[in-house]
Amino acid sequence: MKVLAAYLLAVLGGNTSPSADDVKKILGSVGADADSDRIELLLSQLKGKDVAEVVASGREKLASVPSGGAVAGGAPAAGTAGAAATAAGEQKKEEKVEDEEEEDDADIGGLFGDDD
Repeated sequence: MKVLAAYLLAVLGGNTSPSADDVKKILGSVGADADSDRIELLLSQLKGKDVAEVVASGREKLASVPSGGAVAGGAPAAGTAGAAATAAGEQKKEEKVEDEEEEDDADIGGLFGDDD
């Protein structure tokens, strides 16, 4: 995946046909290991192809792949996600209430501390 990412970064940078050295240089700049075999495999598979067309073709293929619960168990997963979002919202409300209580306690402590 990192080899592909480095290749795509080179293309985005304006290099329409990155070499193995270009990919290795990008990987080396972030301290990642460059596997020559994987780089050569990627370059051979993309040789003579327009990257934008390859990406567009991949999007079309992925659009037909079911994902995220197209099987019978999908509905509970959506409900669980909604419940998690609700729980997160409630937790934020509780934090606000606790903050307000702490402020109130500080005000009360100051009133009683001065009477001595």
